[in-house]
Amino acid sequence: MTALVIAEPHGDTLADATLSAVTAATKLDDEVHIFVAGSQGAADAAARIAGVSKVLHADGDAYAHMLAENVAPLIVSLMDGYDAVLAPATTTGKNVLPRVAAKLDVMQVSDIISVEGPKTFTRPIYAGNAIATVESSDPKLVITVRTTAFDKAEAEGGSASIEAVSGEGAAGISEFVKLDAVESERPELTSASVVVSGGRALKDAETFEQYITPLADKLGAAIGASRAAVDAGYVPNDYQVGQTGKIVAPEVYIAVGISGAIQHLAGMKDSKVIIAINKDPDAPIFQVADLGLVADLYNAVPELTEKL
Repeated sequence: MTALVIAEPHGDTLADATLSAVTAATKLDDEVHIFVAGSQGAADAAARIAGVSKVLHADGDAYAHMLAENVAPLIVSLMDGYDAVLAPATTTGKNVLPRVAAKLDVMQVSDIISVEGPKTFTRPIYAGNAIATVESSDPKLVITVRTTAFDKAEAEGGSASIEAVSGEGAAGISEFVKLDAVESERPELTSASVVVSGGRALKDAETFEQYITPLADKLGAAIGASRAAVDAGYVPNDYQVGQTGKIVAPEVYIAVGISGAIQHLAGMKDSKVIIAINKDPDAPIFQVADLGLVADLYNAVPELTEKL
């Protein structure tokens, strides 16, 4: 049997998170298929992913926006041919797969960070302070994948066949109204190699823009923020890094004016190099930082930006 990966389309492309989910799937089964609900361009992109042998493409208005109420029943109808279904542990994946698990009457294995055996996985618990090894006894596996824990599959090099699939269409209990997304020329937060994040110490949206944006521009970095900064309205929700935000693991993570609450650390402590700037020498962020600067950010950040 084979593993089925639920792709996350972005127009005619696929989110990088899909590539990490494919890598996780290859550790479960030799053959990997991918389900794409969306445009033909997204299906074509999925067919080019190395390691994928078949693409199941669901076209039509009912599936165009990955509404869980419409997509989940179609995925369930396909599961007779699969041992496992996997999706990135993103907002979309965490919306769709619990419905699939419920309809299959199995327990979902959430946010895995490694595959230890055919039905054995590890996953973080207690905001990442402990790692649990879990083994499923269910006949079907429903899995969400922490994408920062798996390398991305090669986006080019595959030549999978594309097969059209269809289901009952719109369930009639939800509808797509609009997409309110932040457009940016910066790298996407979860796939950026450098992230500059700001915290509540930046006081307001104008100050956040004044100090964080120039530094990020110099480094070609994505911009993140702590939950406190987001809740205070400094930046949109899309910028939030943490347990209830986005999980990131860039090559370099720069935390500016972030104390390091456990909620935030859960979203970034797997970064390769963590640099912290905070005037409080006892801030918890310094416990995970590789490089720490005890200084007033209002002096340190402009100086750092200038020297870069």
